[in-house]
Amino acid sequence: MAEVSAEARIGAPAEKVWARLTDWSAYGEWDTTHTSFPAGGPEPLAVGATFQENMRLMNFPAEVAWTVEELEPARLLAIRGKGPMAVTVATRYTLIPEGDATTVRIDGEFTGATVSLMAGKLKDSATAALHESLRKLNGLVI
Repeated sequence: MAEVSAEARIGAPAEKVWARLTDWSAYGEWDTTHTSFPAGGPEPLAVGATFQENMRLMNFPAEVAWTVEELEPARLLAIRGKGPMAVTVATRYTLIPEGDATTVRIDGEFTGATVSLMAGKLKDSATAALHESLRKLNGLVI
């Protein structure tokens, strides 16, 4: 298993950050691993909703079939997906309101036999991608 996380304080209210985080048509403007949603994001956004995402991590393309597991608008979005080579991916976005600012935390988890073969490189690459994604998200909402 490989676990990654990143956190940033964004100078905008949680509702504004949430609106950008769940704007599927503009997702690629900030998420550095995202390449496309072949059939769009989860609409409506609800627990149990499914969607496909094409991604690129460690310079490898991957398609992930996601399911929304937890949802609390403007506070929490947790998704779990199946990727190539029997890899399971989980991503959790947590928004913590702090007045006119929001702390955004992204936690990711990769599990599967192939993950153990490249866990160190995967952690480094995914952590860097999370930090860059949060930097871009911050630039878009403030």
